[in-house]
Amino acid sequence: MTTPSTPAVPTAPVTVRVFTQRFSSTPRGARLARRLALHQLDTWGVPHGSQASDTAALLVAELAANAATHGRVPGRDFELAVKLLGRTLRVEVSDAWGERHPPAPGVPRPAPLAENGRGLILVEALADRWDVLDRVPVGKTVVAELDLTP
Repeated sequence: MTTPSTPAVPTAPVTVRVFTQRFSSTPRGARLARRLALHQLDTWGVPHGSQASDTAALLVAELAANAATHGRVPGRDFELAVKLLGRTLRVEVSDAWGERHPPAPGVPRPAPLAENGRGLILVEALADRWDVLDRVPVGKTVVAELDLTP
């Protein structure tokens, strides 16, 4: 008895790489998150100093600093996830602070002389897409995506 064969359908290979780590909600934790994310990207073939690496560094730095500063809950860490999904780089930073969310994309931004809120202007300018998601059971996740060029 022969097994039925399925016709060969050409499909593009799917490459998904994920780096996830928790960091202390401190400036030191934010710096370490940026450094480890860049190291991981380099091992995935996104070299240090490339435009994609530099943009990712700025995104991770801003989102991690926001989590350590504005999303800080004493005794709770923030989590960084960097995902390479084909030609899309996805940066996710989650914290435990669920009472105050940053404004979602497209919401009016603070005045130029405001003391806070300008960092997300940078995220909006650098990322191809970004959003703020609720985190279960508590907190929020800020997601930023970059489309990588071949």
